[in-house]
Amino acid sequence: METLNYRFEQGTRSLTAQPQVVGVVGSGNLEVLIEAAELGGACSIEIQTAAVGFGAIWQAVMQDFQQRWQLANARISINDMGATPAVVSLRMDQAVQTMLGDAA
Repeated sequence: METLNYRFEQGTRSLTAQPQVVGVVGSGNLEVLIEAAELGGACSIEIQTAAVGFGAIWQAVMQDFQQRWQLANARISINDMGATPAVVSLRMDQAVQTMLGDAA
């Protein structure tokens, strides 16, 4: 297992709903927990992954996600069992859309 941490500063979209979990930890999939947290306008992402050695790919996917959503004061925790970048993006977008509801 590998743990990766990313922090993006100066987001513009705050979350106000209750924490949400999407996905299922299983082969080729992942679970995403997203919650509001006072982080001084930042978005913090922690990833626990079974696929060791893919930090550069994770970083690119997380940067792309943050560029799309510009989250502020958000904490995201990911438990991964080998999901592809496309599945990661899908689950993360699903988590934000679930939390934002009609505002997305």
